[in-house]
Amino acid sequence: MRGASGPLLWIAAACAGALALLAIAASVFGIALPAAERAALRAMAADAAPVLAYGTAILLVIVGAAARWLYRRYPLAARQLAEQTRVLLAANPEHRVAAGGAPALGEVAASINQLAARYRQSERALDAKSAETRARVEEERDRFAALMSELTEGVLVCNADGRILLYNARAAALLARASDGTGNYAPLGLGRSVFGLIDREQVVHALDKIHQQFAGAVERPRTSFVTAAAGGRALRVQVTPFLAGAERQVAGMVFTLDDVGGLLGREGQRLKLLQSIATGVRAPVTNVRAAAESLVASPDMPEPQRARFIDIIAAEARVLTERLNAALADYADALKGSLTLEDMRVGDLLAVVRRRLTDTVGVAADVEPSAAELWVRVDSFAIVHAFASLAARVHADYGVRAFRLRAAAHGGFAEIDLVWPGTMVSSDVLLLWENEPLASGTDESPLTLKDVLERHGGEVWYKADRPRQTAWFRFLLPLGEPAIAAMPRAAQVAARPEYYDFDLFERVDTRGQLAERRLAALAYTAFDTETTGLEPSAGDEIISIGAVRIVNGRLLKHEVFEQLVNPRRPISRESLQVHGIDARALANEPTIEEVLPRFHRFCEDTVLVAHNAAFDMRFLEMKEAKTGVRFAQPVLDTLLLSAIVHPNQDNHNLDTIAERLGVRVLGRHTALGDALVTGEVFLRLLPLLTERGIVTLGQALEASRATYLARLQY
Repeated sequence: MRGASGPLLWIAAACAGALALLAIAASVFGIALPAAERAALRAMAADAAPVLAYGTAILLVIVGAAARWLYRRYPLAARQLAEQTRVLLAANPEHRVAAGGAPALGEVAASINQLAARYRQSERALDAKSAETRARVEEERDRFAALMSELTEGVLVCNADGRILLYNARAAALLARASDGTGNYAPLGLGRSVFGLIDREQVVHALDKIHQQFAGAVERPRTSFVTAAAGGRALRVQVTPFLAGAERQVAGMVFTLDDVGGLLGREGQRLKLLQSIATGVRAPVTNVRAAAESLVASPDMPEPQRARFIDIIAAEARVLTERLNAALADYADALKGSLTLEDMRVGDLLAVVRRRLTDTVGVAADVEPSAAELWVRVDSFAIVHAFASLAARVHADYGVRAFRLRAAAHGGFAEIDLVWPGTMVSSDVLLLWENEPLASGTDESPLTLKDVLERHGGEVWYKADRPRQTAWFRFLLPLGEPAIAAMPRAAQVAARPEYYDFDLFERVDTRGQLAERRLAALAYTAFDTETTGLEPSAGDEIISIGAVRIVNGRLLKHEVFEQLVNPRRPISRESLQVHGIDARALANEPTIEEVLPRFHRFCEDTVLVAHNAAFDMRFLEMKEAKTGVRFAQPVLDTLLLSAIVHPNQDNHNLDTIAERLGVRVLGRHTALGDALVTGEVFLRLLPLLTERGIVTLGQALEASRATYLARLQY
């Protein structure tokens, strides 16, 4: 007797029992009477049949009400108490049971709560004892997460089957794919296949080369290749295997990713430069060699002929010089193109300049304190070289042996001064030095000071304070963006992106039909929709889709799908009051024909999870013909799953289930907010399903179909 059928069976049994007792009593009474009295009694009963029937009906109503009262007070209350106790044990240890039945059950509930409190107290004591160990583990995890997020290279780790186990933010940026409206893209996420992101043939070829290196007894095999990625960018991919077991079998691969589009362009420029040098100098060198060999072979050559050969050598030498100078100029242009600007604190830049002046130029240098928040956007190597080159010229030409460095902000620029005492220089000398190659000590570059400043969008000029006998070169450089100091990883551990899941190393795909797969071994997409109304068959449309992935029993809050949709129709007043999304907010959003293919790719190869899924799935089904997108994967409904594990509870709406299971509700009635709550609820329901022997997908689907709530249709 479970769910809605329990009280009906009790009422029916009680009424049947009452009727049986009446029938038995009448039979016994009739048997004890003489025949004449029995005949008279039957005649009286026939005359009073309506009254007897009415009285019997009243008796049955009273018996049925009593049976229903007893059922709710004892069996139902006991089952509800048992269900609450299972919630306390398997899903929400902070939950406390309440009994609404007989006083004795209230005493049982109080005892259960006392036991739960003591058990929870014992758990807290154990947690306190292991807190130090957990803190060390968390610290290592935080360090790892911080390291991964700060790497300038993308990192991607896969298992032997190519399933992604780890990735950092840089990898996500390099592999991000813009939607083309067709859904033809491969989203990055834990548990997904790397072959949707990196060309499969190149990965297979890289593994072949690694196996060859193993065969050649290479200690640390690795290989690399360049592949095309999203947006037309070129990525250099380095592949390194990681090994497991005594036999050192390949358990997975580590991919490091770097955007080399710019490097390839500069490499092509350098190759063309080398080719032009080889082509340009071949003829002059041949002519010089021929003339020189002729002079050596004929030492008694007449003077006019000797003069002609010498003129040939001189002319070809000039050609060689011109072409080499042109090649060096092209090389300088290539270097200018390779300058990379980065934000840097001015204090750090001046500290590097000071060390360079001391170590390379051989002069003393002091740095005046500057504001800590002063940052510049520079190629630090080129700028330091420029300062050192000017200081070296002032030192060599004017004998200055001590400099001072200072900086201040002015408008949108930083003024950085190279100051020296005493000697004044000519104001024209800077114009000359600007166009000469940079040089300091043994370090030389084909770049000029003018080249470096043009690349930075900066300037330099000479200033002097004659009364104080002080002069300086002032660099005007663009201000940079200060590094964001507010990234306290240790203080925000809960908000750290869940970019890694090493438990996936242990997962092995289960053989057999999908229905036979264990619930704990599947990947899920919890999703929700907001709509213009409640009648998809009457033309209501989706206006928002939100979803989150669940992999290996963990809700991946940073692998989400969230998109507003232009419904191209009005929104009902009732729906607007629920979700608060008006038509103006949707005017410039994509249509469902653009959004649905992308959502389909996001949730492919997963089981869908929704609350009251029949409603959301009906909206998706209504768009199959128009979009050509069909969601054929299995669907689990938290509404039905709650009815399975708690058949005696009266309410199974999302808020009530979340409260019962201890799930905090945030962002209610937004598609992504409801999807996150649904995902958390689903994870809390899994151990309760296991207690009832429901461990596979097929068992969960079959049990869902058997619930009375499965009759809901839209």
